[in-house]
Amino acid sequence: MAIAYRGKSEIEHIRRAGLVVMEVLSILRDAVRPGVTTGELDALARRELAERDATSNFKGYRPARGIPPFPGVLCASVNDEIVHGIPGPRILKDGDIIALDMGAIVDGWHGDSAITVPVGAISPAAQRLLDVTQEALRRGIAAATPGNRVLDIARAVQTYVEGEGYSVVRQYGGHGIGRALHEEPFIPHYIERGQPNPLLRPGMTFCIEPMVNAGGPDTRELPDRWTVATADGSLSAHFEHTIAITHGAPDILTTL
Repeated sequence: MAIAYRGKSEIEHIRRAGLVVMEVLSILRDAVRPGVTTGELDALARRELAERDATSNFKGYRPARGIPPFPGVLCASVNDEIVHGIPGPRILKDGDIIALDMGAIVDGWHGDSAITVPVGAISPAAQRLLDVTQEALRRGIAAATPGNRVLDIARAVQTYVEGEGYSVVRQYGGHGIGRALHEEPFIPHYIERGQPNPLLRPGMTFCIEPMVNAGGPDTRELPDRWTVATADGSLSAHFEHTIAITHGAPDILTTL
């Protein structure tokens, strides 16, 4: 699939989907507290999407044969879970952290974003992980300017994260977005020889979403075939925005 370049009206369609995502994530953030289940958060997200005449781009998503369709509208990943956590009966406890990753489709256009939030009072170490991951996203976005390349984003994220003593997840990264949830280009958050390195040009729309581990970068897939956790059991955090490349500073399309 070739990289798509969007005009102003198309970018505004993506922004409308992104606004829905951020409105729902803001509601979910306020609903996170000890005693709430991840399934209850998913049910809340479903109701809020419906109230906005939006549909989920996560529910029913199936990346390959042999993998069951994703059952929720929300990826709810707790503590050492990195991404793709299936919502269900798990009860959140004081001191947990939870990554809330979700998307929306509005008039055929997609938006996607993620935040990681504390459950009650969390440790200073957990808070620092959240702060570093959010700053890594900010630095990645700042590098997304015309004339730079995809790996300039990766370098900005990796250099900062590793300089703070954390690691960047390798197996998963950002992605183009628009008429489909996952389009070209793939956006890695680390540098490796041989990676594709497209030039950033105005009209490109994609997601930047660093996943940062307190320990090593290795991952393990849980038996549900979806949830991905840290191999060493360390905490992980995840933040994501959908952006558009402009002739100047990047335009964040998932913001209130």
